[in-house]
Amino acid sequence: MYEFRVWAPHPQKVEVVLEDRRIPMEPREGGWWAVVVAEAAPGCDYAYSLDGGPPRPDPRSAFQPGGVHGPSRLVDPAAFVWSDRAWRGVPLPGSILYECHVGTFSAAGTFDGAIEHLDHLVDLGIDAIELLPVVEFSGKKGWGYDSVDLFAPHHAYGGPDGLKRFVDAAHAHGLGAVIDVVYNHLGPAGNYLQEFGPYFSPIHQTNWGDAVNFDDPGSHEVRRFVIDNALMWLRDYHCDGLRIDAAHAIVDDSAIHVLEAMAIEVRSLAAHLRRPLFLIAETDLNDTRYVRSRDAGGYSLDAGWADEWHHALHATLTGDRRGYYEDFGPLSLLSKALRQAWVYDGVYSPHRQRVHGRPPLGLTGSQFVVCTQNHDQLGNRALGERTSALMSDGRLRIAAALLLTSPFVPLLFQGEEWGATGPFQYFTDHEDPELGQAITEGRRQEFAAFDWDTQQLPDPQDPATFARSRLDWSERESHHHAGLLDWYRLLIIFRRQLPELTDPRLELSVTQFDEEEGWLVFRRGTVLVVVNLGSEDRTFPIRPATTLYAASDPSGRLTESGLILPPDSVAILIELPSSS
Repeated sequence: MYEFRVWAPHPQKVEVVLEDRRIPMEPREGGWWAVVVAEAAPGCDYAYSLDGGPPRPDPRSAFQPGGVHGPSRLVDPAAFVWSDRAWRGVPLPGSILYECHVGTFSAAGTFDGAIEHLDHLVDLGIDAIELLPVVEFSGKKGWGYDSVDLFAPHHAYGGPDGLKRFVDAAHAHGLGAVIDVVYNHLGPAGNYLQEFGPYFSPIHQTNWGDAVNFDDPGSHEVRRFVIDNALMWLRDYHCDGLRIDAAHAIVDDSAIHVLEAMAIEVRSLAAHLRRPLFLIAETDLNDTRYVRSRDAGGYSLDAGWADEWHHALHATLTGDRRGYYEDFGPLSLLSKALRQAWVYDGVYSPHRQRVHGRPPLGLTGSQFVVCTQNHDQLGNRALGERTSALMSDGRLRIAAALLLTSPFVPLLFQGEEWGATGPFQYFTDHEDPELGQAITEGRRQEFAAFDWDTQQLPDPQDPATFARSRLDWSERESHHHAGLLDWYRLLIIFRRQLPELTDPRLELSVTQFDEEEGWLVFRRGTVLVVVNLGSEDRTFPIRPATTLYAASDPSGRLTESGLILPPDSVAILIELPSSS
């Protein structure tokens, strides 16, 4: 026996479709419909018919075994046997995140396939693995940001039980699990929500058309839909945090923004579960309100992605000035990013041709997530090249050192730690050929601003594009890749040993640089990170009571005259207490 319930204020008649049967539902208050079906049980496939129309998946479907257009399947949320009762969670401050795309992370491209590589993350020193969106999207291969069934783990990855096995295994390995969620839009294929009710509203427009309805008539149920979804991942799937995609595109003029309302309920759930839960917002607004406390007029999210840290580092180390990178490049801006993550903090942005952002006054390093590369920054390139294809080995090591000695929350992208050579390109698997062609043309128009040859742009629908993006784990065995992996391990060990490196107080970070000579010194308490980007060996005057912890180039050494550092290298030193 099962009671079917669905919010559908738009149609005049709603029926449950069970194989060839159509069972009328009864209207309930507030636009809801319900009916009890005696023979329905977990494993049963069903759909809804609106005003006699074709079957549609349940907006809150827990499983879509046949994809976005197929029927939904009932799932017993209590059937899975968890083994993580002793898991007490992972706090975001002080942690290191690892971003992973399930479909390309392993040869199998599934949740179970990803489990096979968790030992590697433990050995590396990772605290939590962050999965790109894993809910149902069109086809079997994709990034997941065009998902439509927000409550259903993707069928090709292993469905609900596959995700639960993955999270359970992550916790058994001492790793937290973070899910990337998309609440600012839905994908173009299989999006039937507007047939049920006012899930979208024309009063706000986004890059994807009408915005999700968070403040127009009917928005109370849409808000509930999204908040319930967030709570489900944390409660029913035992996840430890959520990364909220493009939070700046979640438009809401309500007195209490939906993200603030979500944060309130997530904190309540954390108290009940007695383990930390966190929310990370991706936003390019450089607006403190996302992470400020409610008392200070903010939404009280735990952290925000700070892409400008990446942009400043990337532009300096690669010399790239195309597109939005025209706002970056000088060592002065990298120096600023090292100290406070945001570069544009209420100053003029040449690329935007306007003033952008506000100062991060009162914020701490643990409220920023930074990286040297991520899915966006690779996918935003025409060919999806990783930093390993854009930087020398020395500069890869410099980037890693600056990332893992920063006061922020570091995030690594899958394979970065060994300098994986394969690209991470944008790929899709839409069944509709017209939609696939539209996606390809849209990508070409998007990249025109970067002055790339768009005719060389990989076709997202071509299976080879996906195949090129799969990780090659055998690379780790080569001497070149193993050396970089050892460097990452050493940096993470160092970060664990010294409290200065996880201290989130931004005022403790000090930088010095010389634009012309190409050197930078980044100080974190007693730790000095010394970088030589010049073309010749450079001697840095270092006081005698200092020990050289690690250097990316073996020829870097301490002498009586100071630290001698060759070009494109970095050294990490610890100042010893003065004997006086």
